[in-house]
Amino acid sequence: MQTQSTRQASAGAVFRVVSGNFLEMYDFMVYGFYASAIAKAMFPAHDPFVSLMLSLATFGMGFLMRPLGAIVLGSYMDTHGRRAGLIVTLSLMSIGVLLIALTPSYAAIGIAAPALVIFGRLLQGFSAGAESGGVSVYLSEIAPPGRRGFFVSWQSASQQISVLLAAVLGVVLRFSLSDAQMLAWGWRIPFLFGCGIIPVLFWIRRSVQESHVFKAQKRQSAGELFRSLGANWKIIFWSMLLVTLTSIMFYLITAYTPTFGRVELGLKPIDTFWVTICVALTTFTMIPVMAIVSDRVGRRPMLIGASLAIAVAAYPMMRWLIGAPSFGNLLLVEVAFAVLYATYQASLVVTLTEIIPANVRGTGFSLAYSLAQAIFGGFTPAICTALIHTTGNKAMPGAWLAAGALLALIATLVVVRGDLQTSESRSMPAMP
Repeated sequence: MQTQSTRQASAGAVFRVVSGNFLEMYDFMVYGFYASAIAKAMFPAHDPFVSLMLSLATFGMGFLMRPLGAIVLGSYMDTHGRRAGLIVTLSLMSIGVLLIALTPSYAAIGIAAPALVIFGRLLQGFSAGAESGGVSVYLSEIAPPGRRGFFVSWQSASQQISVLLAAVLGVVLRFSLSDAQMLAWGWRIPFLFGCGIIPVLFWIRRSVQESHVFKAQKRQSAGELFRSLGANWKIIFWSMLLVTLTSIMFYLITAYTPTFGRVELGLKPIDTFWVTICVALTTFTMIPVMAIVSDRVGRRPMLIGASLAIAVAAYPMMRWLIGAPSFGNLLLVEVAFAVLYATYQASLVVTLTEIIPANVRGTGFSLAYSLAQAIFGGFTPAICTALIHTTGNKAMPGAWLAAGALLALIATLVVVRGDLQTSESRSMPAMP
């Protein structure tokens, strides 16, 4: 039984390690929220659709660097330590935030503006490739017995604080600035806020202690690490498919909501930000709760039940919303999606730390997660916009989400069989 001092130490360790994870997701969210304004400032075009697609594609381009970052920075974590790797990822992430916040507009410096924004996004994607994986692995390795799901859940829960803060800032700015001011310079304010908290995050993360699991394991060379990684390619492949659903769903219910609500449903921007705030509050509350449930009833029923429910309900819910667009209906659909997302995500992240062997856990987790983000998640806003534009069916985001749920369900059923576990991965009991 944990003493009060032990619980306080554990809470402090969790807070210190998730602090940088907050910045990663905060910056991704504000870019998605202000994609339209960024499009006009940095990617001018005669066709508004083309301008928006260029901005959304740039949002997605950051995810293309995630697999490379997962390999380079993930291997650094597996050979030099979790703490050292987490400080490196925060450093690179900070440079990307500064670039986007401070780059002059296209009108001021021409083609250099979109080039610098793209470079900033690529740098952020590179660092993010190992950030989430490093945080999740660290939390799984410091968790007390029987509470691994709860501890690891704070990696995802901390991201919801980022979404919440970004949305709250959006509400404040909408009340404070005119549309012309928002387009001219107001969209930079959330990025500048992110720049302002960087020194605090460095101070917090420098106090992170190395995990006892990493200290105890045998040191390995980069060559040994990559040979082990190749030997476990099946685990990484099916892990990537497990992440597919959460990648698509997260960006659908957060980053894409303001654009979808304004462009496709005709709602006021302020309404979509209120919806995003409610989504963030719901997921922040439900992820730790569902993680506790997964520690007690197991990962299997949570993953299967949530992915199956999403596969069946996603498209009909979107069709209903399109048929009756309103603030209340958008809120109802998004909160329902948020509960399903929290149920799946709470079991997913800890499952990955349990099925991937300890000696490649940082690299393997990061690679599986980043591949899913690069192929499916990061381009979700652009894919949804393109699907609607091509088919004329505004409910197509629901079909895209259902497809991701089916892939995740198949992967879950494969992993449930237990065929993928190695002797090393069994050291952390998988899929109870």
